[in-house]
Amino acid sequence: MRKPTGSLDPVASVVHKLAVLLAAGVAPASSWRYLAQQPAGGATAMLERVANDAATGAPVDASIVAALDTVAPADAGAWRGLAAAWRVATDAGAPLAPTLRDFAVSLRALAQIERDLETALAAPVATARMVMALPAVGLLFGIVLGFDVLGTLFTTIPGAVCLGLGCMLMLAARLWNRRMVDAARPTRLTPGLTLDLMAIAVSGGAAIPRAVDAVERARTACGLPPDGSEAAVAEVLDLSRAAGVPAAALLRSQADEERRIARSDGDRRAATLAVSLMLPLGLCVLPAFMVVGVAPLLISVISSTVADF
Repeated sequence: MRKPTGSLDPVASVVHKLAVLLAAGVAPASSWRYLAQQPAGGATAMLERVANDAATGAPVDASIVAALDTVAPADAGAWRGLAAAWRVATDAGAPLAPTLRDFAVSLRALAQIERDLETALAAPVATARMVMALPAVGLLFGIVLGFDVLGTLFTTIPGAVCLGLGCMLMLAARLWNRRMVDAARPTRLTPGLTLDLMAIAVSGGAAIPRAVDAVERARTACGLPPDGSEAAVAEVLDLSRAAGVPAAALLRSQADEERRIARSDGDRRAATLAVSLMLPLGLCVLPAFMVVGVAPLLISVISSTVADF
C-alpha cells in the first residue's frame, strides 16, 4: 500500500519558530540563519539554502520554491504554502510574526487531520494485508497434513491451472485493494489554504481587489494548484461587505470549517473502505484460497487414493 501523503508537522514547527523569532524583533534573514543552525531532520537543507539566499537579500518565497528539491516530494505542498503565505504577507504589508503564528496554527490543524485519517485507515489496510495471506495459509495447512500440495501445483496440469488462476486472482485483489485505499486517502492536502492566504492579505489593510490579486499571484508563483475554495472566498467577502465587518476573522473561520469538513470526509471514506474491502476478499482472495490452498489438497488426496488402489 502507498505510504501516507506527507507530514505537515516539520513545516509547522519551522513556521512557529519563525513567528517567535520575528515577534522578538529578530530580522527575517537572521531568523532563517538561526533556524538553519538547529537540527531539523529532513528540513535542514531547505533551511540552509533559504538562510543563505536571505542573507544576500533574495526573496524568501522564491528561495523556498527554488529549494523544494531538498525536501521529500510529499512535503513540497506544505513548503509551497509557506512560501505563498510569506509572499502574500510581504505584498500586502501584513505583519509577519502574527501572520506566521496563525499559519502555524493552520498547519498544525492540517497535520492533525492527516494523523486522524491515517489512524482511521490503519484497520482497513491491516485487514487487507492479512487476508492476502490466506492462500499461503492453505498451502501450509496441506503440507502439515502430509500431502504433496507443492508437487501437485508445480508438476501436474490441474495444479498448474490452479496456480495460474490463483496468482491472477491475488494480483487482481492486490491492485483492487490498492486502488480503494488510495482513493480513500485525502486529495486536498491543505484544505482552507486559499482562505488563510486571503485572511493574511486583508489583515495588512489591503483593499479586496488588491488582496485577491496578491493571493492569485502568490499561488501562481509558488506553484499551488486551485483547491476549490474560490467560491467560499467570494461568499465570505460578500458577507463581509454586506455586514460591514472585517473579513480576516470570517475568512479564518471559514478556513477552519473547510478543515472540519475535510476531516469528516476522510473519516467517512475510511469507514466506507472497511466495508468495501470485503469485495476483493469475497470475489478474489477467497476464490484464490480455494484454487491454491484447497484444490491442490483435494487433488493430492484423490491422487494418493487412486495410487493405493
